[in-house]
Amino acid sequence: MSADDVVAQLSDGMTIGIGGWATRRKPMALVRAILRSDVKDLTVVSYGGPDVGMLCAAGKVKKLVFAFVSLDHYPLEPHFRAARQSGAIEVLELDEGMFHWGLRAAAMHLPFLPTRVGIGTDIITQKGFTFKTVTSPYDDGEELIAMPALNLDVALIHAQRSDQKGNLLVTSPDPFFDELFTRAAPKVYASVEQVVSTADLDIEANARFALVERARITGVVEAPFGAHPTSANPEYHLDLKHLKTYVDSAASPEAWADYRKTFIDVSDADYLAAVGGAETLRALPRPVY
Repeated sequence: MSADDVVAQLSDGMTIGIGGWATRRKPMALVRAILRSDVKDLTVVSYGGPDVGMLCAAGKVKKLVFAFVSLDHYPLEPHFRAARQSGAIEVLELDEGMFHWGLRAAAMHLPFLPTRVGIGTDIITQKGFTFKTVTSPYDDGEELIAMPALNLDVALIHAQRSDQKGNLLVTSPDPFFDELFTRAAPKVYASVEQVVSTADLDIEANARFALVERARITGVVEAPFGAHPTSANPEYHLDLKHLKTYVDSAASPEAWADYRKTFIDVSDADYLAAVGGAETLRALPRPVY
């Protein structure tokens, strides 16, 4: 599929889960395609990074379910911050553990999973959602938070390799929670650095890198450097220089409009040229976290 083919499957009001983690392996080519579309009023579920910030800046987000929205080296994502502080979006803020448990419940087709995470914090008293509790049926009788499933309509992820059947290989050091995103959604679209033949995937040798069964994947999009400006280690690392350009785009509506004109409302080839070209991105140094 193409990125535009994927966006054509989306509709207003959907709940979309976005894989990756802050500035690592975000499906940014797919996010940029959403930004160029008319899709709106989305509920976005994410361990957020620039994916969330850009969607907020473009007015695509109605509600955000998140554990954090960070650019790592810039701890608070600026476009998210602006949307949050202005009240432009509805939010459900979760602890990282609660977010994980909500995805896992959805992945297991359960209505909730019990947890101690959140007890004694303001997370469970925030306006807009009522967290319920359950009592252990065993002798301990412990009262636990019932973390509801974070059910998705669609999940978007980024991987290093795929074949045309949807067999994915994620060769980054950490798969994060992408497996749970794929299992929490009935439709999953993956952007990948390269689509290759099934034989070239060499699944027997690389089984430890296989994310999920291919039956979970609805479509794949070949998108070289499709995670940029986030990283897709080992192919390329976080682009700190571009990240600074992106952060500066939050300074004013005019700055965001200039960023959109140069880096979003363009073709993939023009985007790659605008960020320095393939060789520049392959040579990005490993960042220090």
